[in-house]
Amino acid sequence: MFENLSVEVKGAVGQLRLSRPEKLNPLSTETLQELAQAARFFDERREVKVVIVSGEGRAFSAGADLASFSRRQALSSRDAADTGREMADALEAMRAISIAKIRGWCVGGGLVVAAACDLRLASDDARFSIPEIDLGIPLAWGGIPRLVREIGPALTKELVLTCRPFDAEEARAVGFLNRVVPADELDTAVDELAESISKKASHAIFSTKRHVNAVTDQMVGTMRSWSDADGLATALHDEECAEARRSYLDSRKRKD
Repeated sequence: MFENLSVEVKGAVGQLRLSRPEKLNPLSTETLQELAQAARFFDERREVKVVIVSGEGRAFSAGADLASFSRRQALSSRDAADTGREMADALEAMRAISIAKIRGWCVGGGLVVAAACDLRLASDDARFSIPEIDLGIPLAWGGIPRLVREIGPALTKELVLTCRPFDAEEARAVGFLNRVVPADELDTAVDELAESISKKASHAIFSTKRHVNAVTDQMVGTMRSWSDADGLATALHDEECAEARRSYLDSRKRKD
């Protein structure tokens, strides 16, 4: 069913895994579309109460597929530029309770995927960064309102503007993560949390999710993010932004 994801259902618990570990699970346009489709897949399975969202291998996600910037074709239209927002909205609107299981790097768009989940657990070796501005593009996909919702406006501005990496303990301290556990305990901790929630009454847990989401949507208004695609498309054709992107990609090649 999916080329870039693996999807599994066991009883009341679903698994949604980004499955390009050799590339640290990058988010191509096709992957974003598949994530939205996967959210609808789980919605059609009424027995599923919890979905664990993770990345295969040693990283959650390295973020947007940098090769797409070099090709300048994956985001060549507004519709393509809007796939990230559509993905995050679909994941957040999913009926089941979603738990992001984060190990290794969680970068840029990968962080938006995690922010669209209801709960977030990470290993103590997890690392986060939001390098979009260094790439000459604004943080899109509804990432700004979701970060403001989780960590507040001042820290959102700092992390997005500076592009500085931060670790799991800082992410927990500022409220982005529910819990940080040793790397070898992450699978068990997430499975136990998922199992605990899955045993509770469906109406009660789903009503709680909808209630909290309704309150926070009035606070930050993720619906405003429909215009993110315009900012992203403009950045891809702005020469100063393009130069920043070239410099960033060149620096990455030198490091590799």
